[in-house]
Amino acid sequence: MAPSAMNRWTKSLSDAQPVPYWLEDPGKPHPEPALTGAETCDLLVVGGGYSGLWTALNAKERDPGRDVVLLEGREVGWAASGRNGGFCAASLTHGLANGLARWPDEIHKLEELGARNLDEIEAAVARHGLDCDFERTGEIDVATEPYQAWELRDWYDELARKGLADGIEFLDADAVRDQVASPTFEAGLYDRRGVAMLHPAKLAWGLKRACLNLGVRVYEHTPALNLKAYGTGMAVRTPYGQVRTRQVALGTNIFPSLVRRVRAYTVPVYDYALMTEPLTAEQLASIGWKNRQGLGDSANQFHYFRLSADNRILWGGYDAVYPYGGRVRAEYDDRPETYAKLAGHFFTCFPQLEGVRFTHAWGGAIDTCSRFSAFFGTAHQGRVAYAAGYTGLGVGATRFGADVMLDLLAGERTERTELEMVRKKPLPFPPEPFAWTGIALTKWSLARADSHAGRRNLWLKAMDRLGLGFDS
Repeated sequence: MAPSAMNRWTKSLSDAQPVPYWLEDPGKPHPEPALTGAETCDLLVVGGGYSGLWTALNAKERDPGRDVVLLEGREVGWAASGRNGGFCAASLTHGLANGLARWPDEIHKLEELGARNLDEIEAAVARHGLDCDFERTGEIDVATEPYQAWELRDWYDELARKGLADGIEFLDADAVRDQVASPTFEAGLYDRRGVAMLHPAKLAWGLKRACLNLGVRVYEHTPALNLKAYGTGMAVRTPYGQVRTRQVALGTNIFPSLVRRVRAYTVPVYDYALMTEPLTAEQLASIGWKNRQGLGDSANQFHYFRLSADNRILWGGYDAVYPYGGRVRAEYDDRPETYAKLAGHFFTCFPQLEGVRFTHAWGGAIDTCSRFSAFFGTAHQGRVAYAAGYTGLGVGATRFGADVMLDLLAGERTERTELEMVRKKPLPFPPEPFAWTGIALTKWSLARADSHAGRRNLWLKAMDRLGLGFDS
């Protein structure tokens, strides 16, 4: 990158605040008080992100008489649930390609359950009046290199042969640029119904309000410190109190699980995003983004981008940063070198928007597992359930995971609990330094494949055979 280009692009970041755009919304609610003293309940939910919120809400909708308490260590929605891109996908498997590769015999059922789950999210938004800018606009996966266009065409043909292309349309270069005008776009796959756009923090805050309205007792600034058996139930200690409960659902995701044996299955991967100032009518017309779909490109190191309700562009992805030792720290949430890289990529995609400024730049940790999609289980003789490992597509899939946890706690055999995806776990990550070395080598190999027409080296081929993966 030439110094003059670097200066031109980084100037766009001069006013960017290193905070998540979504969490600065003026409608942010006040936190609920911390727990002080002793509580008892039927179901304790640990974690105030989407996973915990959906679990608490669905538990009350299944049984309004169930006594439910939710604990959040900071404030509802402050972590991944308030920092993501706001893509609410139907896919439960981190995309159709990942699902087809891992569960070919179940993929039609998984797609059906995912579509139903997205419909149920849309219904819950309406039923509870969740003001979260929900738009069912779909998503286009775009090719930015000729080889990617050929791969998208071949992939579409394969989906059609397998009966999985319903609602998906292949777009050639002219057709995709008619949807969104970027000189880098070579082709696209348009999923018209399988993805919605929303304001992620408003969704979390709305779910909190809905839980409170149904009688869930929510305590914020109340981390769960440990978990142990207590008679026929469980007890969780907090800084100022304790909760005794019949059952526990853990929605802590990237944060260390209260079930220690689960911790080896996830690592934190830091993802980063920029948000522009609102586009003028002329700027918006110059890129022709009239149908407001979400967009993502097809490289291994990919970008995701979308319009907000006030016509800002969120531009994120590409770098996926794993900190040595797998620690989650606030200092990793800000990474100027990645912001500069993303700004350059943005103006390469949309040169007609040169001069647009970025107002916000932020990062956050994603709970990644080796199969890229959630895993589930129980502990303490079935009194504790957990779900984790969503790997960045948890806005929608966490609601499905909530229902899985509730099914497992009920001891019920359902179409969800019978899935191989639910019954089996991914491979755990090795200890350091092997985890860091393996992830670093995989990232290098993926970047090399992007610059060599997608050709995968021996390391990536070995990872493919083992069913392991890593991408941005």
